[in-house]
Amino acid sequence: MEYVDVFIQSFLGTAEWTWKSIIFQVPWQRNYFWGLIAISSLVWLLEICFPWRKEQSIFRRDFWLDAFYMFFNFFIFAIIISGVYKILELLFGKLGITAKSFAIIDLSEWSLAAQLLVFFILLDFVQWFTHVLLHKLPILWRFHQVHHSVKEMGFAAHLRYHWMENVLYKPLKTFGVMLLGGFEPEQAFIVHFAAITIGHLNHANIKLTYGPLKYIFNNPVMHLYHHSYTLPKGSYGVNFGISLSLWDYLFGTYYIPEDSGTIKLGYPGDERMPKGFWRQLIYGFGKSKTSNS
Repeated sequence: MEYVDVFIQSFLGTAEWTWKSIIFQVPWQRNYFWGLIAISSLVWLLEICFPWRKEQSIFRRDFWLDAFYMFFNFFIFAIIISGVYKILELLFGKLGITAKSFAIIDLSEWSLAAQLLVFFILLDFVQWFTHVLLHKLPILWRFHQVHHSVKEMGFAAHLRYHWMENVLYKPLKTFGVMLLGGFEPEQAFIVHFAAITIGHLNHANIKLTYGPLKYIFNNPVMHLYHHSYTLPKGSYGVNFGISLSLWDYLFGTYYIPEDSGTIKLGYPGDERMPKGFWRQLIYGFGKSKTSNS
């Protein structure tokens, strides 16, 4: 009953926090609901004013599906899964495993800016490595195909992904945080909003490269080729960067042959991807006949 109670309390607590966010009863810096809407509206406005692919409609193909995915993955699924994570936290606690058990760097004496920078870089590398696995391992690629079934790029495509990716990413990101002793989680909203903004821009219908900073930050031109239907021969994927591009340059997984923005998106066999949300929700649990491009 202890675990049932923990699950229920966490579920209700997360639901209450989300509702309070919606009705503006949460401090602005931690209001992820309206923060997501503000960032999405700004990037969408940039798409409308400065479209890269001018023939693409403002309400592009699957616009509303992708918009729903944003709120499902960030809020609805977060409420559902929160109880499971709380139970795991309780179990690990009984085994003597805490947030400080794996700390290899003590950030307690560092400046706030330095703490956030290390946090941002470490989490981005964890996500880059996880992203590589999503492409390289067939069992994971089946779920990641939902994200790569996008046929027209726009900001909302950023958060169109299978809920199983949440199940994979969250524990690995949590482990990454556990490596940082003395880090205060409440400061992470800065990194959160920065990552959302960069991710939205990477998927937006805008032509940006950031000049010399392209070797550090991921950008729409680079990320478009991550979604390319046709990849270099023998490759299981390119340009895996989430917020930072430097991992792809360091590990030789970058690929930017040109910047017209007119390439075909998707992967061989993407026509078999279900079009609706509910069928995509269970996609990936059966055998896949598609190649991981």
